[in-house]
Amino acid sequence: MLDSAIQDRLSREVRGETRFDAFSRGRYATDASIYQIMPAGVIVPRAPEDIAAAIEAARTAEITLTMRGGGTSQCGQTVNSGLIVDCSKHLNRILELDVEGQRAVVEPGIVLDDLNRALKPHGLWFPVDVSTASRATIGGMVGNNSCGSRSLRYGTTRDNVARIEGYLADGTPFDFGPGSGNRVPESLLRQMLDLGAREADEIAARFPQVQRRVGGYNIDALVPGDTPINLAHLLIGSEGTLATSTAIEIKLSPLPSKTRVLGVCHFPTFRAAMEAAKSLVALGPTSVELVDSTMIDLARAIPLYAKTLEQFVRGKPAAMLLVEFADSPPENKENMRRLADTISDLGYGFGKGDSHEGGVVEVWDMALAAEIGELRKAGLNIMMSMKDEGKPVSFVEDCAVPLDHLADYTDRLTEVFHQHGTTGTWYAHASEGCLHVRPVLNLKLEQDVRKMREIAEAAFEMVRDYKGSHSGEHGDGIVRSEFHGAMFGPRILRAFEEVKAAFDPDTRLNPGKIVHAPKMDDRSLMRYPPGYDFADLKTGHDWSAWPGKGGGFQGAVEMCNNNGACRKLAGGAMCPSYRVTRDERDVTRGRANTLRLALSGRLGKDALFSDEMAETMKLCVGCKACKRECPTGVDMAKMKTEVLYQRGQKLGFGLRARLIAEMPRYARLAVALRSLIALRNRAPFLATLGERITGLARARSLPMFRGDYFRDAEVKRARASTKAGKVILFTDTFNRWMEPDIPRAALRVLSRAGYEVITANAPGRPLCCGRTYLAAGMIDKARAEARRTLEALLPHIRAGVPVVGLEPSCLLTLRDEFLTLLPGEDARLLSENAFLFEEFIARESRAGKLNLPLSDLEQTAHVHGHCHQKAAGVMGDMGKALALIPGLDPQTIESSCCGMAGAFGYQAETIEVSQKMGELSLLPAVRAAAPDDILIANGTSCRHQIADGTDRRALHIVEVFDKASENAVKEGRSNG
Repeated sequence: MLDSAIQDRLSREVRGETRFDAFSRGRYATDASIYQIMPAGVIVPRAPEDIAAAIEAARTAEITLTMRGGGTSQCGQTVNSGLIVDCSKHLNRILELDVEGQRAVVEPGIVLDDLNRALKPHGLWFPVDVSTASRATIGGMVGNNSCGSRSLRYGTTRDNVARIEGYLADGTPFDFGPGSGNRVPESLLRQMLDLGAREADEIAARFPQVQRRVGGYNIDALVPGDTPINLAHLLIGSEGTLATSTAIEIKLSPLPSKTRVLGVCHFPTFRAAMEAAKSLVALGPTSVELVDSTMIDLARAIPLYAKTLEQFVRGKPAAMLLVEFADSPPENKENMRRLADTISDLGYGFGKGDSHEGGVVEVWDMALAAEIGELRKAGLNIMMSMKDEGKPVSFVEDCAVPLDHLADYTDRLTEVFHQHGTTGTWYAHASEGCLHVRPVLNLKLEQDVRKMREIAEAAFEMVRDYKGSHSGEHGDGIVRSEFHGAMFGPRILRAFEEVKAAFDPDTRLNPGKIVHAPKMDDRSLMRYPPGYDFADLKTGHDWSAWPGKGGGFQGAVEMCNNNGACRKLAGGAMCPSYRVTRDERDVTRGRANTLRLALSGRLGKDALFSDEMAETMKLCVGCKACKRECPTGVDMAKMKTEVLYQRGQKLGFGLRARLIAEMPRYARLAVALRSLIALRNRAPFLATLGERITGLARARSLPMFRGDYFRDAEVKRARASTKAGKVILFTDTFNRWMEPDIPRAALRVLSRAGYEVITANAPGRPLCCGRTYLAAGMIDKARAEARRTLEALLPHIRAGVPVVGLEPSCLLTLRDEFLTLLPGEDARLLSENAFLFEEFIARESRAGKLNLPLSDLEQTAHVHGHCHQKAAGVMGDMGKALALIPGLDPQTIESSCCGMAGAFGYQAETIEVSQKMGELSLLPAVRAAAPDDILIANGTSCRHQIADGTDRRALHIVEVFDKASENAVKEGRSNG
């Protein structure tokens, strides 16, 4: 911990945020590596001067300072014991943009994808397309000298950066770049120039002649040559050990051709793919990327990627090479012909069988090619989705060897894995001889830590034999730095140490990286140190799909490998609260890390029940996007429910939690009191009083319970037809009591389609999915509701009658949480036979069974997907169902969570964030819609947010089908 005087000083002098509590520091103790070091404090600068203040405070306190971007480093570059400076929240602007000159000046915290979205209208991009582009910052890429899949054409970060400004270790401002006007201390410049001249021959002899070489310092940039020496290039790849940056001048490139084409080359053996790599690179592609059979098998088990795989994988290849061309359409056609000829000349073809089975699947569809690219980029995290105690571990994954030796190298390293009783999955940059591979190890075991070192030493010896690079892309960090002497020789290592001493004589900036490194297998620096243990909770949910204590809860929490995919700011739905706050606390990764630290005893006694833990979970809206979009499948929504359950078991549940949870039980009473609720919504003083008593925000209207609520008896009175079969209409609490016109519309539509609509009942009150109890953390009561509902539905689903529901959060509870509330065959059977209305309509249409008359609507429909629809992967059926309505033009609103998220939008302490979530994309899109356009939102919370935020009414999809089918019946149409 920092001295209180230093803390007070930083709090006064830093315009941004300062954090010294254990929970905040713990969230910055890890990156995407195997290491964990608790920092003394965290600085989130708002201005460059804050970095200067942090440097001075570190000097005064005699502690270290480490710069951090997205925190996705895989080698431990961004963990250390001193101050951590997170530039990603505020220092993320484009300072200058010269479109004609194809250059820009940016702050270090800007995320690559955000930068490229801003550049796209100008026809430009920053072409170092790393797989973590959705969260990698330019500052972090500079620190690592990142490469990307298209480095074959565009080079590394070093090739695309012209100038860097910032502060040296003593606080001196600097400006390193080409030409005049630089601010470079004369003595430092002279020392570096002397070093480059003195060591030129040794550098030429020792530095690997491969493009993927990012190990050590770039002292080759100091060697006299035809171009002026640019000290900025020495900083690139230095991992924040030499200086800090506040502004970076980058070189931009024209956007790549829109007529890209992808050839997916299938091979019968892994070695065959490796031997083919050089021939394919000779064709001049923009990239050649590897995917092996293990990665294919793992991806098939991840809903996000399974459908993509079906479209381009033929048979069971042992490996595939993804060959991309980005030229003109005629050139691409010729490229694909040459690719097919090359594969044929190598002896491979579909249908040949055995050792000659293979061929090329051509992908001309740009959307599919993009999906394949995303799958490849997610290779690391797909591998990490293994639920076993052993996980693929990053430590030799970055080696690069010349293409001539690639097949032999991969064979030999695979044999090393086998000798140590493990295997590895290969993927990534075949075009550069830089293949990522992670042997599966359990680093909680001392014996596996020893295996890790033995494998690393053997691998690096091979790389040295092949004159390759042991650090080809992801940097050095703690993992590889100790091996620089063996890889580069003692003289080059001394030169690296001289550079460090010249820039940072007091070893203040991120020590232990590149030079003077600790042992890579020092377990005291690891996420799972000696003595690591986990609380053995009695959990509410069934977590047995994972290993570890708490019935598997430990394994579920530890699935987070800090890859940071949850930090993306666009695309998909994960993580909506982070998109508003940009705070590490409010992202899936931050919550998972906090949980792991709390349950392993690193945050003090009873940390799980603390107010700090409650704050950590507070802004999780339970959207479930992480379950689908997190490559390792971290289900933070379910984890939050578990945390609320554990807290409630120990501390009890408050009034508001009980009001939310018990809604299905008091709904009939709320109907009787609806005039009082209406008065509360009209009278500010009542709303204010209610907020003080219940914590429900006075600024939010409460939902109205209807006197004409939907009664199951209405189903029995409906005109029955049996020609299309039976369906169970599962009417949820919200639509039943608050929006009864929606289940009535569903009843009419299903009846018009010829279905006999029935209901399932239980004594006393209508069936309920238990969603409100789960929202409050009352898992035992949710389980009772689930059992009651399951018992009522089982006789019907066993008879083959499907369940059709309307509210996504409720119906999908039958498919998700029921499986962990009531694990077993009965819950599984229900999950397989429960459908949202749009899913059922799309399914029946695909099977040729839908006989529903539909009239032309001739309108544009703007469609907002409920978070749980997106998480369950059913938005495709939403589109397919709407496409059945003639004349309707459905357009999906690219939005994350609406922000309402059930009770979240009603809470006084979260309503502001709720409204900001809505304003990110949904509400502006609704306001931009024409007055006559239809708005569709299937979630009751989504419709409420739209109404409160825009004064417009959104429809449920079933209401649109009701209108179209009613008109068709009036027009005398017989079918659709």
